[in-house]
Amino acid sequence: MMASKLLLQRRLFRFLQLSPYSLCSFSSSSSIHGSPFHSVKATEISSLSTSSRNFCSQKSNLVDQFHGPAPIDYSSLLQEGDFHRLAESTIHNLQEKFEDYGDSIDLDGFDIDYGNDVLTVKLGELGTYVLNKQTPNRQLWLSSPLSGPSRFDWDQDTKAWIYRRNKAKLYKILEDELEQLCGKTIVLS
Repeated sequence: MMASKLLLQRRLFRFLQLSPYSLCSFSSSSSIHGSPFHSVKATEISSLSTSSRNFCSQKSNLVDQFHGPAPIDYSSLLQEGDFHRLAESTIHNLQEKFEDYGDSIDLDGFDIDYGNDVLTVKLGELGTYVLNKQTPNRQLWLSSPLSGPSRFDWDQDTKAWIYRRNKAKLYKILEDELEQLCGKTIVLS
């Protein structure tokens, strides 16, 4: 019986989009409006539990899901102007190299498009690469038909865009994958 009351409370909390902390702050005369229940008094919600006082004063695993993500340390990020300069230089350099590469291979459906800070390289039936800037977090995002999505940060030490999960460099990933897909070597660096 107690387990079904707890399950009902959880469902009601999710439905009303309230955390357990917000229920603790209701006075006994408070009501929750805007739900299909027309008006539900906080005393009615707390009566679902045998001890609403203990429910509110004890830390629950449910509470953890209401905390936001950990803060980001923005001090390690590039200044916005530096990011735009590096990202645009990288994207334009890649665009030129891809255009030359496209001229050197025989591939139906090969096409390159650049607009709105997004570089798209279509390889016909082999797939499509998309590279774009993500200014708020100072990253370049790559969508690859082989390796999927990757997010690259500028590394001051190596002077390269690095995928932090595996320390792979953007240019190396593209060189390896394009050679694998198209059968011809490309040098991007």
